[in-house]
Amino acid sequence: MQELPAGPDAVLLDFADADDPAYAVLESATALRAAIADGRLVATEDLVPSASSILVQGKTGGGVDVLGIHRALRFGIAGADVADSTPSPVEIPVHYDGDDLDDVAGALDMSVDAVITAHRGTEWVVQFMGFAPGFGYLVPASDAADAALTGLLNLPRRPHARTRVPAGSVAIAAGYSAVYPRDSPGGWNLLGRTRISLWSEHDDPPAFLTPGTRVRFVDASVSEDSAARPDDDTGNP
Repeated sequence: MQELPAGPDAVLLDFADADDPAYAVLESATALRAAIADGRLVATEDLVPSASSILVQGKTGGGVDVLGIHRALRFGIAGADVADSTPSPVEIPVHYDGDDLDDVAGALDMSVDAVITAHRGTEWVVQFMGFAPGFGYLVPASDAADAALTGLLNLPRRPHARTRVPAGSVAIAAGYSAVYPRDSPGGWNLLGRTRISLWSEHDDPPAFLTPGTRVRFVDASVSEDSAARPDDDTGNP
């Protein structure tokens, strides 16, 4: 890990040289959130994770508690378990009928059912937010992955992006899974769709997902009626 200055009250923790930068970010962010929650990093105001780094933002004028960050990472990561350190996962009901589902199965030499099982059987966690409001980049909550999941995670983006991906599309590409929060262009492989609203400026908070949120994709035919935040049918994409 490298520490890069980011102004008088922030530091950027860069994990690009780690064996698995995505998991290093996830593990470290979990440890830092725990330290903030229990008062060991009282001067830290916010964490902003990305694909391979975490911006640790201190309170304005208070500087950065670098030693506290080191202690939190050293002691937190030693016993860190993402699944045990965060609240219960939210469930996102999915209809697995995506436009790319057959192509994904063919590319991985798997059956469609095996693709669905690998995606649905994984507990995911939001590593960071980006691309569009409410768009969470999901990685497996555990670094243990079977061959089917590894194949899914190794899928590249489509060679040509679509000019429009419908809101609620559940997709996977380049090591991440995600749900498109609104109609937008996109080049990920579409596995299915959900009616869950990922973003609404009328809600507080407006984003259904935030960094550190654990997610399970479930069968929409049996779970959609009990979803935590269904589409409010207000016309928002």
